[in-house]
Amino acid sequence: MNKIVKNVLVVLAGIVTGSIVNMALVNVGPHIVPLPEGADISTMEGLRDSMALFSPINFLFPFLAHALGTLVGAFTVAKLVSNHKMRYALGIGVFFLLGGIAAVYQLGGPSWFILTDILLAYIPMAYLGGKLAGADK
Repeated sequence: MNKIVKNVLVVLAGIVTGSIVNMALVNVGPHIVPLPEGADISTMEGLRDSMALFSPINFLFPFLAHALGTLVGAFTVAKLVSNHKMRYALGIGVFFLLGGIAAVYQLGGPSWFILTDILLAYIPMAYLGGKLAGADK
């Protein structure tokens, strides 16, 4: 298989695997950490309006979803890509970071969570995913 085609397919696989982990944790989170009374997360508007009701523990699973989704996506890419393993892993981190920034613009949230999420969940987890997969640089 052509190296470019393989790398494109691997990047898509990294995005898909990371997204699956992300969505699984987002969906499981409210079953483990109950939502506050009156919170409606069935729509983007409901979630945005419910954000004020959330306590810090309600942000645990969104953070884990972002961090672990990025980690798994970056690990997948770094493990399977033909070359430049760390660059591709970090590229996955940038992809998910852009998604996180878009979510902040759509949903908002407390400043402490936004900063923690943006600074710790994406690029550091992509780097860690690359390292765990054996990427050198």
